[in-house]
Amino acid sequence: MRRRNFLKGIGASSLVVGVTAGQVEPVRAKTEYRWRMITTWPRNFPGLGTGANQLASLIGEMSGGRMEVEVYGADELVPAFGVLDAVSHGTAEMGHGSAQYWKGRSQAAQFFSSVPFGMTAQEVNGWIYHGGGLELWSELYGKFGLVPAPAGNSGVQMGGWFNKEIETVEDLKGLKMRIPGLGGEVLARAGGIPVDLPGGDLFAALEEGRIDAAEWVGPYNDLAFGLYKVAKYYYYPGWHEPGTVMEAIVNKRAYESLPVDLQSILMNACKVVNQDMLAEYTARNPAAMQTLMQKHGVELRRFPVEVIDRLSSLADEVTAEVARKDELTSRVHASYKKFLAQSKEWSALSDLTYLQARAEV
Repeated sequence: MRRRNFLKGIGASSLVVGVTAGQVEPVRAKTEYRWRMITTWPRNFPGLGTGANQLASLIGEMSGGRMEVEVYGADELVPAFGVLDAVSHGTAEMGHGSAQYWKGRSQAAQFFSSVPFGMTAQEVNGWIYHGGGLELWSELYGKFGLVPAPAGNSGVQMGGWFNKEIETVEDLKGLKMRIPGLGGEVLARAGGIPVDLPGGDLFAALEEGRIDAAEWVGPYNDLAFGLYKVAKYYYYPGWHEPGTVMEAIVNKRAYESLPVDLQSILMNACKVVNQDMLAEYTARNPAAMQTLMQKHGVELRRFPVEVIDRLSSLADEVTAEVARKDELTSRVHASYKKFLAQSKEWSALSDLTYLQARAEV
């Protein structure tokens, strides 16, 4: 009898606990770390800015509230191109941007953003996560007291917005174009004039005639900025940025102050955003392109073969020269180039032949 009553008691207790547990709201832990994230993007800008927001939200949710990250857009705490130095100096614990903006601080950094005629998003993720790229990136940023992580990718971009048609290589000479990083160096070698401007300044610069052309990202973001209102021709392909990595940069001291579980949460949140941003661009670009062409009458143009061939040749020259800047840049370039060669061979057998076959159906 005692045993029977005891078992009945356990069952009743379990039922009460189960019901109670189902009714109780999850309890958030007390916030232990309050961080700031500064970005190179306008606040809440589609894709890029919202990707930074998503990263901050994920860190808060995955940590159960133990860690909170407040996001600041470009120029709210520091200028858009001041993010790396500000995080390095501890002005903010985190930043979100693109490594091509820091070429003045490190030529090698550009290889962790996008390389003209280089790897696509899928290929560059392979290099960073499984081909030695992240180790080299960490070594490079360690010199600035930073920890890097991929935190987004735009995929293959568009070639940019132009106020004149590009029919020959000669048309590039004297062309003032907003184009950063290695792509800008290639344009300069072709006789153009690269201009570094943050995204928020592009519309006014085109409208006022301070630049003749500008590349930004692709249809989704270009539509949001209204660039179709101030430039007539939209060119493709995006030879200069075939798979642009967006980065999270973390102050190393701040990172090392976190317990191991929060370090893991932070890095895994970056992986989620890295995947999701590319998925968002893949989903949003087609509809945005239709809107640009059908509603706004944008004139789509393809760069002539002659122009692409010349830019490709110059890209090889530029990256080879940059690689000779110092020993670490040389190692980064060698690693990138080796992985690219392997990827090109496989992509030609897999993705390229499949896409060609699909186009013929």
